[in-house]
Amino acid sequence: MSVPFDQMDGQIWFNGEFVDWKDAKVHVLTHGLHYASAVFEGERAYGGEIFKLREHTERLIESGRILGFTVPYGADEIDAACNELLRRQGFSDAYVRPIAWRGSESMGVAAQKNRINLAISIWQWPSYFDPEQRMKGIRLDIAEYRRPDPRTAPSKSKAAGLYMICTISKHAAEAKGYADALMLDWRGQVAEATGANIFFVKDGVVHTPTPDCFLDGITRRTVIDLAKRRGLEVQVRAIQPEELEGFSEAFLCGTAAEVTPVAEIGPYRFTPGTITRQLVEDYMAEVQPKRLAAE
Repeated sequence: MSVPFDQMDGQIWFNGEFVDWKDAKVHVLTHGLHYASAVFEGERAYGGEIFKLREHTERLIESGRILGFTVPYGADEIDAACNELLRRQGFSDAYVRPIAWRGSESMGVAAQKNRINLAISIWQWPSYFDPEQRMKGIRLDIAEYRRPDPRTAPSKSKAAGLYMICTISKHAAEAKGYADALMLDWRGQVAEATGANIFFVKDGVVHTPTPDCFLDGITRRTVIDLAKRRGLEVQVRAIQPEELEGFSEAFLCGTAAEVTPVAEIGPYRFTPGTITRQLVEDYMAEVQPKRLAAE
């Protein structure tokens, strides 16, 4: 984006108040910055409505609980703040980012008395991947870092710290000319991309990894439901990297990525086919019912 995020116009909901965008600041000695004691959500608004807002809000609250803190606002209040902020920003289609974190009252690994802060920001964010390449299928590298054993990290929480290896992996992939990277898990099984879940197609059957060490995405669950509505068989299972050679189609899904076809993962090639294209259409119809109904 041409304007840095700290200099954009508008308002941010910050600890119960709407403040000017440029005034939404935290101190450099904020615990969440130093020790990653933060959880967040990524949501999208379509046609003035935030898709599955309550599910995202409930996951935010649960993510905080997993990290050992209580988000100091209830789901109704958070939902209302998101909807009012969307109205104030004047956007119809937009990205919504709530984040909760431990504040700057003390500095050290232990910070049980630090204030839990909550902020919500909304901005316009177009397609996560290059629109011209998206339907052709994007290219993925295979990441060096792996999703950790759930006994070593709170994998069911959308915790900021879990995205450190995602940033490293996406940067490395982009440096090689790829759009993203596929991450394996600590066992060497297929897990997810750096910010999206992954699906494969073989002989009319949809396959996706079991989310036992990575986030079971809200978009992922939506896509599974859409596939089943189409009468497609969906297998949620462990997937080995060598199986990629036998899949005909592949696609990513996530709030930011929506449903994005994949043409390449390392040495493996895929062709965006009927099932992938159908699920792209079905997903957009699911998130934009009012818009499509009016056309």
